[in-house]
Amino acid sequence: MSRYQKLFATLTAEKRGAFVPFVPVGDPTPELSFKIIQTLIESGADALELGIPFSDPMADGPTIQNANIRAFKAGITVEKCFEILTNVRAQYTNIPIGLLIYANLVFKNGIDDFYAKCAKAGVDSVLIADLPAQYAQEFTVAAEKYNIAPIFICPPNADDKVIQSIAKQGKGYTYLVSRAGVTGAENRANKPLTHLIKKLVEFGAPPALQGFGISEPTQVSEAIKSGAAGAISGSATVKIIEKNLDNPEQMLNQLAKFVQSMKQATSK
Repeated sequence: MSRYQKLFATLTAEKRGAFVPFVPVGDPTPELSFKIIQTLIESGADALELGIPFSDPMADGPTIQNANIRAFKAGITVEKCFEILTNVRAQYTNIPIGLLIYANLVFKNGIDDFYAKCAKAGVDSVLIADLPAQYAQEFTVAAEKYNIAPIFICPPNADDKVIQSIAKQGKGYTYLVSRAGVTGAENRANKPLTHLIKKLVEFGAPPALQGFGISEPTQVSEAIKSGAAGAISGSATVKIIEKNLDNPEQMLNQLAKFVQSMKQATSK
């Protein structure tokens, strides 16, 4: 049983959904990034979604782009990201850890080599933001070789063919996008996606976590009430980092409060 399967089984028994924060690894510095990840876990995050900073993140709005720039300025590299991931896994053996990255990053490292590094660091899943399920076979083969769950995005306009493709190739969870466009807390999540969630279940896709524009507890609650297995919040989490760059202690306190409030909204 994978860490995701164990998590979803536990959540089902507890009648609640998952809250999953996203942060780029290395923001604002490698040292503080590790403390941020510790804080997210210890405040109740059910799983982690972590980014490896990339110079041209197409799906990301300004908040996450700025976080990537900060991480680069502080000297983050792919190797350092894997060091941080290895340290997180050594300390927290049960939490599912997912990477959200771009295809170029995988190509640059060599597909097989990249997934081998993920496995060695204790990563559970990899979501490649600019890779639709129908073009993913080469990546999926490498992912499964190293027991890494390939995660796919289900867009709000997905038709049956796309959903079938996600159900066939996806493992771990399905990233259900609330709305079209780039990430950002200011762009609120749209109406509930009940119809898509029903289709994902019908085709046997992995549990859906809703992301994009999730910044408040009410949105977590709405996502779960509409049938999602949980919610992912990226830009709202990263905004807390951005607002407290000169006060790390306050940053960690505010992150803890944010995770706790979002987690409280996960009851079914």
